[in-house]
Amino acid sequence: MNGRFESDNVIVGLAGWGDHNELYPPGTPSKDRLTQYSEFFPVVEVDSSFYAIQSPDRSARWVADTPASFRFVVKAYQGMTGHQRGKMPFESTDAMYAAFHESIKPIKESGKLIAALFQYPPWFDCTKENVSLLRETKRRMGDVPCALEFRHQSWFSPAYRDKTLAFMKEQGWIHSVCDEPQAGSGSIPTVLAATTGDVTIVRMHGRNVAGWNQSGSPNWREIRYLYQYNGEELAEWVNGIALLLKETKQICVLFNNNSGGHAAGNAKQFMRMLGQTTREIPRQLDLFQTED
Repeated sequence: MNGRFESDNVIVGLAGWGDHNELYPPGTPSKDRLTQYSEFFPVVEVDSSFYAIQSPDRSARWVADTPASFRFVVKAYQGMTGHQRGKMPFESTDAMYAAFHESIKPIKESGKLIAALFQYPPWFDCTKENVSLLRETKRRMGDVPCALEFRHQSWFSPAYRDKTLAFMKEQGWIHSVCDEPQAGSGSIPTVLAATTGDVTIVRMHGRNVAGWNQSGSPNWREIRYLYQYNGEELAEWVNGIALLLKETKQICVLFNNNSGGHAAGNAKQFMRMLGQTTREIPRQLDLFQTED
């Protein structure tokens, strides 16, 4: 399907802004990278918030460093999604959620927050207990828009797919649609369905089937997201975006295939396929290249 997708309806960005060295001149300080990133992309996924709840001052700085039209998807802290398997670095669950709310307050008040992204681990399967936990999580988040991403395929098994989507609609969860390897129970299929009328998130994790379940390797994160999409695969998503826009007003596409430095290039390629104007990534000067 060919056509133009307006940047107001489909916004494309990357997971994080620190790792994409090809976007920045050599020697660019880390404090200046988000401002430069925002010249290429209109949205970013904040990943540092998964590993540690960030300070409100830092969030306020991110707001100040980006244009008024820029948007953030902030990944929920790992203690809120069960990745720490019972460990609690806060005095209580209430304290943990209060700290996260305070952390994202500057982004939310600026109008730049798309959603807090709750990505649950591969062992978070479809059970009554976990459904109750999702209800409680949504209650704790109050009026903060929240996106939900699963990693256990039971949520979208034939028996539960429609029930899962209906539950997300009823609770107001934004669907984080995934493109990821189909590599057993710890991966989910691509489900082209919106659960809110305002926004849907699409996260492009790559299709590295062999590396997806290598969590025992010391560099497993790098292996998992080592993938470059080809034109045919991205063209599939042009059609997918068109289908999702029949159900939702805006789609936020985030490329997370960062390990090999492919995310930025794939994102720019996808934007061009959508008919959007892009700023080209500058070629870095090779000091050792001989002149013709």
